[in-house]
Amino acid sequence: MPELPEVETVKRGLAPVLEGHRLIRVIARRSDLRWPLPDGFGQRLTNRQVTAVARRGKFLTIHLDDDTAWITHLGMSGRFRVYDVDPPPEELHDHVIAETDGGFTIRYNDPRRFGFMDLTAGADLHTYPMLASMGPEPLEPEFTASILAKRLKGRIAPIKVALLDQRTVAGLGNIYVSEALHQAGISPNRKARSLQGGRAVKLHAAIVDVLERAIEAGGSSLRDHRQPDGELGYFQHNFFVYNRTGADCRRCGRGYPIRQIVQSGRSTFYCPNCQR
Repeated sequence: MPELPEVETVKRGLAPVLEGHRLIRVIARRSDLRWPLPDGFGQRLTNRQVTAVARRGKFLTIHLDDDTAWITHLGMSGRFRVYDVDPPPEELHDHVIAETDGGFTIRYNDPRRFGFMDLTAGADLHTYPMLASMGPEPLEPEFTASILAKRLKGRIAPIKVALLDQRTVAGLGNIYVSEALHQAGISPNRKARSLQGGRAVKLHAAIVDVLERAIEAGGSSLRDHRQPDGELGYFQHNFFVYNRTGADCRRCGRGYPIRQIVQSGRSTFYCPNCQR
């Protein structure tokens, strides 16, 4: 499932072709994705001007001039593709198609249909059920080491599990939590409540650094992720632990293999030597 860097990459690819432009045609080729689309979905978006393209955690929010917010979650396989001239024939899984007054065609393709789209009032986004309890954005100035420590205080869950909880920090997922914990030298089994003081400072710095580097690389393309221009992401070539079971730790060297365990049904990758 796309995590914060992948969704941020999509946001940055869509913003230049949508912001300030009018949607002259929006077509939903089916009535549902993971869940049913809102009634009159295409008609409600047609002839509306896009005022902003934003992201909240792993969600995209496209804001329109009538205060409508178009919410999208990419699910497992959803992706947007932007075409500026002579778009190719539509593909089987191009479920939502939008055209702008700037001459761009935007297609949402989702073979597995685990993604979803919804419409709500922009003023009500803070109470939207899937966004209301979400934690701080890790790349915003308001996210500090002290805020992280406060959100972990008293929690007995393993730190890996606590960080996957979107109420702790928005947008983190399996890949980047594993990588950040390794960079900070913190065991995924350590109790979340123990991450105070210097440990919280190290973890905060690692989270921010890993996310920023991943965004710069266009995210991680393991299966379905593509940037809106069709390019792959490249951060998967920089993994230190994720999906490297049995390979030598890139910090400790030969003889210190990466281990894989399961926590709350999710695979965790770590080095037992340098992560304590």
